[in-house]
Amino acid sequence: MAVTTLDPRTALVLIDLQNGIVGNPAVAPVTGADVVERAVRLADAFRGHGLPVVLVRVTAAADGADAVRGRIDGPSRARTFPEGWDVIVDELAGHPEDITVTKRNWGAFYGTDLDLHLRRRGITQIVLAGIATSIGVESSARAAHEHGYHVTLATDAMSDLDPETHRNSVERIFPRLGETGTTEEIVELLDKTRV
Repeated sequence: MAVTTLDPRTALVLIDLQNGIVGNPAVAPVTGADVVERAVRLADAFRGHGLPVVLVRVTAAADGADAVRGRIDGPSRARTFPEGWDVIVDELAGHPEDITVTKRNWGAFYGTDLDLHLRRRGITQIVLAGIATSIGVESSARAAHEHGYHVTLATDAMSDLDPETHRNSVERIFPRLGETGTTEEIVELLDKTRV
């Protein structure tokens, strides 16, 4: 199903478009640069219509004290990050009206003030984009759905570290959580409904 409706109070939520993630050469099937380019297009359109743009970034304390705990089968989460890895990319930064949310786990809702920011502004729908599709974006989409928001996913403005997990999220998970569309379809619908 394609995107059909954008509520009067819709916010754009961009996940983890920060230096240390966008620049990762493993990002696929869409390059980090292309995701940022499309996210900028969405952000400009939302700002142009006076709608909120939320920039979500992930970070961690240098000593790992705020790291998510729990046993996993995958690679260890313990690692150090270079200076500036958690800074929002320049192309999206510098708009004082934007909301910045800092998270310390996959999803943008748990342990953050995102829901509070959205509810205080009367937001009933969010458009999601970012990196990684199957991690930060999907976790945030699931939580948004559980919180009762209408969810739209800009599928060409997101990417992953594995094309197969990206495809699984886009084709199998997202249609159960909301509507999907391209950046241009979303911007076109936004412009059409806000004349």
